[in-house]
Amino acid sequence: MTLAHTCTNTTRQPAHPPAPAIYPEQIDKYLTGGRNFIDHTAIARLLEVAGEPDPRQVEDILAKSLAVQTLSPDETALLLRVRGDESLERMRQAAATVKKKVYDNRIVTFAPLYMSSRCVNDCLYCGFRRSNTAAHRRTLSLAEVKEEATVLAGRIGHKRLIVVYGEHPRSGVDYIASTMEAVYGVKVKTRRGWGQIRRCNVNAAPMSIEDLAVLKAAGLGTYQVFQETYHRPTYERVHPAGTLKSNYLWRLYSMHRAMEAGIDDVGLGALFGLYDWRYEVMGLLYHAIELERRFGIGPHTISFPRLEPAANTPFTQRPDHAVDDADFERLVTVLRLAVPYTGMILTAREPANLRRRILPLGCTQMDAGSRIGVGGYATRPDADQTDDQQFMLGDTRGLDTVIRELAEAGYITSFCTAGYRCGRTGTKIMNLLRSGAEGRFCKLNAVITFREWLDDFAGPETLAVGEALIAHEIDQIRRTQPKMFEQFMEFYGKTQDGRRDLYF
Repeated sequence: MTLAHTCTNTTRQPAHPPAPAIYPEQIDKYLTGGRNFIDHTAIARLLEVAGEPDPRQVEDILAKSLAVQTLSPDETALLLRVRGDESLERMRQAAATVKKKVYDNRIVTFAPLYMSSRCVNDCLYCGFRRSNTAAHRRTLSLAEVKEEATVLAGRIGHKRLIVVYGEHPRSGVDYIASTMEAVYGVKVKTRRGWGQIRRCNVNAAPMSIEDLAVLKAAGLGTYQVFQETYHRPTYERVHPAGTLKSNYLWRLYSMHRAMEAGIDDVGLGALFGLYDWRYEVMGLLYHAIELERRFGIGPHTISFPRLEPAANTPFTQRPDHAVDDADFERLVTVLRLAVPYTGMILTAREPANLRRRILPLGCTQMDAGSRIGVGGYATRPDADQTDDQQFMLGDTRGLDTVIRELAEAGYITSFCTAGYRCGRTGTKIMNLLRSGAEGRFCKLNAVITFREWLDDFAGPETLAVGEALIAHEIDQIRRTQPKMFEQFMEFYGKTQDGRRDLYF
């Protein structure tokens, strides 16, 4: 056991921060014969195939997913063609089984913390685009960052954040490192113990290898960059020429540079609704296969946000490739089966009723109590933030409500970050996930951190539901992990007495 990580990086934002830059040599080194790893011709050919697959073919592919093996493009494209009710139901069942095998019944919760709404890019679908004159622009000071973290860690009870930055000189690598330091440094007294953010994942612009190494040293968790769309013509259409983001390859090879910088937990994603959702599923698969091939490590997480309306952003009102709920369910199912080891993030972009439907299909993480306006938790909690948001949220329920509903459905909310601080990342975590060992091992830490949260933050109704679930989980640990049970109960008892951040 150990105490939470506290970043000791002392970087500060320079008075005149350098403008973001692109380094062609950090693209070219990863190309193969001058070509990137997204094979547009092959994807188009696979998606042109018509007809309902033979159920026996589907079963053979599902057996591979259940063995936690990454599917091939051909196999994934075949699943995308499935329309029959019986085969679709088999896919949904297999997706749920894969999730249970790899991650057990744990759901990780987190909150987004937007640090800045300033951006040099002009993406057609984004409320933060530089030409949006209706947007309220703001960058949090370090004092304001601490205020936000104090609310998140001390009043709501989050342990894990995704911190989000626009691409702008004011929010470059030094600012990111400093804000992470500020977040990690907040420690707040709670009802029974203390609250602290233990993991900062970062959603930011593509960076150089050198800048990524700075973030690694500052205590970065997962580095998250979404390609938005893997379809290059569409990418170039929605990201105007002359902007930093218009460089498709600089973004496409973000994760290669992160791996080279020593960051072995990376998060992929696509913004569904910019192009054919089936193409984006194939693009995410190709990306995962490329990382596995080159680095031996696939993505730590995959996100699948859908395009949502944003203030003064006409492109989002009637997108040509809008994804309806039925196809959204299908794409989540296929992603779980295609990349069976990865974590899958279901965001609060989606309304609560749809999140209830989608969660059993293999999702492992979800945000709750989210506010996506800059300063939305502490400094502008009551403001109408439509002019300060990148997009509109579909699920605005609080963390206590979400956790109670998850517990009623049999999911234990895990606030554990032990694996990252113990070095169970990269290839180590991938091997544990593929074998199913990670789900069993992390159950111990999940129960302990859930006990922490219940004692420190839960309302009476959530406490009662959570304690009933914990009793069931403890009985399961007694039966399935007898060698660990005595030490587990020792840690559990100390946690009840007010000790915090004990883990295996």
